[in-house]
Amino acid sequence: MNGSISKLNTGIVYIVGAGPGDRKLITLKGVECLQRADVVIYDLLLNDLLLEHCPAHTEKIQAPDPRIRTTRQTELNQLLIQHAKAGKVVVRLKGGDPYIFGRGGEEAVALTEVGIPFEVVPGITSAIAASAYAGIPVTHRDYASSVAFVTGHSAALRPDSNINWEHLATAVDTLVVYMGVAHLRQIAERLITNGRDPQTPVSLVRVGTTPQQQVVQGTLDDIVQKVEAVQLKSPAVIVVGEVNRLREQLRWFDTKPLFGKRILVTRARAQASEFADFLEANGAQVIQFPTIKIQPIENVDIPSPNEYDWVIFTSVNAVEIFYERLRGNGMDARAFGTSRVCAVGPKTVDALNHIGIQPDFVPSHSRGTAIATEMDDVKDKKILLTRAKIATADLPNGLRQRGALVDDVHLYDTVKVASGGDKRRDEIEADLLNGRIDFVTFTSSSTVTNFLEMFPGHDPAVLLADVKVAVIGPTTQETTLEHGVQVDVVAKEASVESLVQAIVEV
Repeated sequence: MNGSISKLNTGIVYIVGAGPGDRKLITLKGVECLQRADVVIYDLLLNDLLLEHCPAHTEKIQAPDPRIRTTRQTELNQLLIQHAKAGKVVVRLKGGDPYIFGRGGEEAVALTEVGIPFEVVPGITSAIAASAYAGIPVTHRDYASSVAFVTGHSAALRPDSNINWEHLATAVDTLVVYMGVAHLRQIAERLITNGRDPQTPVSLVRVGTTPQQQVVQGTLDDIVQKVEAVQLKSPAVIVVGEVNRLREQLRWFDTKPLFGKRILVTRARAQASEFADFLEANGAQVIQFPTIKIQPIENVDIPSPNEYDWVIFTSVNAVEIFYERLRGNGMDARAFGTSRVCAVGPKTVDALNHIGIQPDFVPSHSRGTAIATEMDDVKDKKILLTRAKIATADLPNGLRQRGALVDDVHLYDTVKVASGGDKRRDEIEADLLNGRIDFVTFTSSSTVTNFLEMFPGHDPAVLLADVKVAVIGPTTQETTLEHGVQVDVVAKEASVESLVQAIVEV
């Protein structure tokens, strides 16, 4: 790519491997392609969050479903050609690796036949990713020095198949079969008939690298019965070989404390990524359902901070918006002069450090009342308070009662948003009522209120009766309780790290 993607007159196609289900297993080059794409044509089973790398103008097209469209590949090829001929940067986003049972080669041939330039961006294929996440190395010095990938599709089992099962059964130490769940019995029989020991260990890894990952283990002799007993369905890879014996020792993913838990995150999307990262790092499946968005208030006069004895920041948003306005007025951190600075908690401290300011005071608790009571003598001191429009009056009132002269400047508002439309809301509603969500998290009072307003037909206590409710602090807890909802988890500190830790400890 040579550091840039240039738009040619005929356009260009990037055939990109997205990796398996874990959205973070896409390559940096794959992300770069998405960030510059005019059109993305993506596979059905891909993680939708990958599309968030695309710019706003990108046209997103879901590829035809191969299960119901026999002409799928021809249609796909024509879509690639059509958009590339229009001079666009086209990304063909494919699960796994494009050239390992991904038909990337067929798409590349179609492009070359009409003279359209293309590049291939390799991806992590499910055979090695799902195996690794299941704790099964496909090679290991003591168990396997060779590995083969093979398709388990019905065509591979026909008498005229070009797959030589007679040799393959014993020629390699580890055999990884794609798309073979529906034909597991025939595959096991074929391997045993052609000389593989019936006691050879076998694992099936379903939706590998995701929090829904499921692993079933057995031998060639009994794996069919074990899979039928748990009704395991595709998509899954089949791993045959002695390396399967290492799983109990090397499994690491499905032992994470929140593995398999479905956790609903209601905070603003712009702020949710860090929270989601912490939850996913502990094995959870995160369901993004933002109920608010942060909206800066226009036409707010930003006074020069050096006119005040103290400047108080009560959130990361306040720091970022204040500093952006300050820069817009031709000033920077030097404008604070000799003013002392207060930050409400560790994340606000980090945000201030990012602009070169070390706070002079941080309260023991991330609440306005703690600031109002714990600050040094504030009598007759001029204090600039920067915060949200919906913030309570506890902090300015407490400071004024101690004789401070407070300018309370509202920099932003938290606005209710519709989370993905009625269909999305209906899906969440059904999951809540049927116990398919383990935790609902609230990181502010507004997330509580807005979330419950999205489900007006339900009593809040009934809607959340079968899930655990986790909140970030006492103020959010109070709001939740006021709505008649039981709170199961309260973070010890007002940070997403603390909230995740509290959820882990439940």
